[in-house]
Amino acid sequence: MELPYLSIIIPVYKASGSLPELVNRLSLVMNAVRKSYEVIFVEDCGEDNSWSLIQELAKNNDRVRGIQLSRNYGQHNALLCGIREANGEVIVTMDDDLQHPPEELPKLFSKLDEGYDVVYGTPERQPHGFLRGLASRITKWVLQSAMSAETAGKVSAFRIFRTNLRGAFSDYKSPFVNIDVMLTWGTTRFEAVIVEHNPRVYGESGYTIWKLMRHAIN
Repeated sequence: MELPYLSIIIPVYKASGSLPELVNRLSLVMNAVRKSYEVIFVEDCGEDNSWSLIQELAKNNDRVRGIQLSRNYGQHNALLCGIREANGEVIVTMDDDLQHPPEELPKLFSKLDEGYDVVYGTPERQPHGFLRGLASRITKWVLQSAMSAETAGKVSAFRIFRTNLRGAFSDYKSPFVNIDVMLTWGTTRFEAVIVEHNPRVYGESGYTIWKLMRHAIN
C-alpha cells in the first residue's frame, strides 16, 4: 500500500544547531522512499535563534513551514498546534535534536502499511535516569487501560499516525495535553517497532524532573 502525503511535526526548543541537518536528512530519506511531505516546525519560545533559522529554512525550501508560539507551552501543546495545522493524510512526530534518526522512518512507514493507525518508534534501551524513567513508567501504566500493556510500554515521541484520528480531539481545549492519551480516543489499532535512538548532540531538554512528574500525574 502506498503511503499518502505526510506531515512531519517537530516541536522546537533551543535546538537551532540541529535544524539544518535535520531538514537535509529528512529530504534524503523522503526522496529515497519517494514520499511527498511537508515539515512543520513549531517553535516553543526557546529564546534562542531557532525562529529566525526556521524562517530561513522555509524561505529556501517550500516543503518547510514554521509556527512560533507566543510563549513556552510545552512539547505536547506544541505538537497539538502542529497536528491541527497539518495538511497530510498521515502525521509523523519527532524530536528536534536528532535523537530520532530520520533514517529510521521507513520502519514506521512499513508497519503503518500493515493496517495500524498509530505506530511508535521505540528505542531498544530508554536513555533516561531513574526519576525520568519513573515518570515515563507512570504515564505508560495509565495508558495500559486504552492500549495493550505491551504497546503502552513502547510509547514514544517518535510516532506516525493517520491524520483522521485528530477528529477525536478536534474540540479539546484543556491546557493539559497528552497526545498519546488523545490518540486512544480515536483508535485501538496501535503498534510499535524498535528503532535506533541517538544521544542528544544539540539543544537542551525543556523537561525538568518536576515537569515530567507533573505531566505523568496529570
